[in-house]
Amino acid sequence: MTAAVLGGVSGMLLLSGCTAVDLPLAGVRVGADGAPYALFRPCGDDGYQGPSLDGRARHGGGGPVTTGWDVRKEGLHGDAEFPLFAPPGEWKARHRGAQRLLPGHRYTLAFGHYVAGDSYNGTVEFTTEQIGRLGPGQVWADGRAMRLGAFEKLAEDAC
Repeated sequence: MTAAVLGGVSGMLLLSGCTAVDLPLAGVRVGADGAPYALFRPCGDDGYQGPSLDGRARHGGGGPVTTGWDVRKEGLHGDAEFPLFAPPGEWKARHRGAQRLLPGHRYTLAFGHYVAGDSYNGTVEFTTEQIGRLGPGQVWADGRAMRLGAFEKLAEDAC
């Protein structure tokens, strides 16, 4: 009986099209050392999971991920800022391919917060060239370059 009820609820959710909303809660900036840094700003004290960086050759369409990393650890909390290709060691990231920005690549940096009725993804998409054009104090988020303060306000308002 329980399995039937769970199956029915799962089926209704699938048919109703419930999905996590993409919010501008992730960004990329260039540090004083010239290296790219990832920024995650989950809503309030929300936990998150599945942080990842996927890089694909732009000319490959939806081709395979050729560079990046992913994390399976759950129960992550709080804002995070770290070198783009070096997530915190305690996350135990699995790395794929070259661990640097590659020319002609499109990247997606993301994390997710999945709770019934309140699910969202923090995402940012960018190219190597877009990050290369960032000036000091700028962040790439929501499809554009902005000052760090503007990113912080954008993330806060998105929540």
